[in-house]
Amino acid sequence: MRTPTAATVDAGPVDLATMRPTLRRQAARVVAIDERGRVLLIKAHDPARPDAGSWWELPGGGIERGESSEHACLRELHEEGGVASALMGPVIWTQHVTFDFAGWHFDQDEVIHLAEVPAGGETLGEQRLEAFEAMAFEDRRWWSCDELLAEQVATLPPRLGELLGPVVAGDVPDHPVDIG
Repeated sequence: MRTPTAATVDAGPVDLATMRPTLRRQAARVVAIDERGRVLLIKAHDPARPDAGSWWELPGGGIERGESSEHACLRELHEEGGVASALMGPVIWTQHVTFDFAGWHFDQDEVIHLAEVPAGGETLGEQRLEAFEAMAFEDRRWWSCDELLAEQVATLPPRLGELLGPVVAGDVPDHPVDIG
């Protein structure tokens, strides 16, 4: 069987096997930890595939032209999470992911920063969501590692509960770890 090739059209590359446009991009996500050691996660589902179920994910998204990954994380925390301020830390993880969402095929390299949300900053304010996000996002909340592991909810990245424990305990890697 031949491997499908990509063709370029005005909408961007298209996977000829599925006729889905592919969005290749750099993205940033953030492990935002509050003073109680909880991590902010967003509950989402794919509006194009409602039967696929939902999952909890780190806030994040595409890095805009001329934007640093740190700024992208702060912007996404504000837009998706309603978090007004955070102290950005280092990139702790990286991953390359491919996934389908809202009819698009994404192919992205992600950097995942650590951020500290100061006391009082854990109150979640108004979200400023894009149209697809408004259709996809169901909830947002702060999770402890114990809650995340005990409830065994679907997460992105898949091993998030395991990965968070050492980071929340203060064991921050010296160099970013590839978790892909």
